[in-house]
Amino acid sequence: MTQDNAPNKPVHLIFICGALLFFVLLQWTTDWVWGYFTRTPSEFLITVFAGVATLVLGIALYRNERVFTLVSEVSGELKKVSWPSGKEVRAATIVVVVMTTISAIILGLFDLLWSNVTRFIYGA
Repeated sequence: MTQDNAPNKPVHLIFICGALLFFVLLQWTTDWVWGYFTRTPSEFLITVFAGVATLVLGIALYRNERVFTLVSEVSGELKKVSWPSGKEVRAATIVVVVMTTISAIILGLFDLLWSNVTRFIYGA
């Protein structure tokens, strides 16, 4: 196996995170559906069912060449992304907070003005 075709850590991480997400969602959904039809769902059986289903689906998707290639391509594209530095993120966050505050003040003033106008018109 050449180094270019060897799976890398981000690919495995994507599969693991996807499997964990599927496990939690399947466990929650099964618990909800089972609880709808019976009074006391068995947590052990629900967990075993979700675990086995997740394991089977995870192995099937990992061995599927199309899915594995897609995940590898996504991982490769994410390596090309130019991520912002911490300083840029802080600056952008400050801009968002300041603009949100200014917008809230302006909308609050408009609301105060409009409520006074409508109070004057209706004579309340």
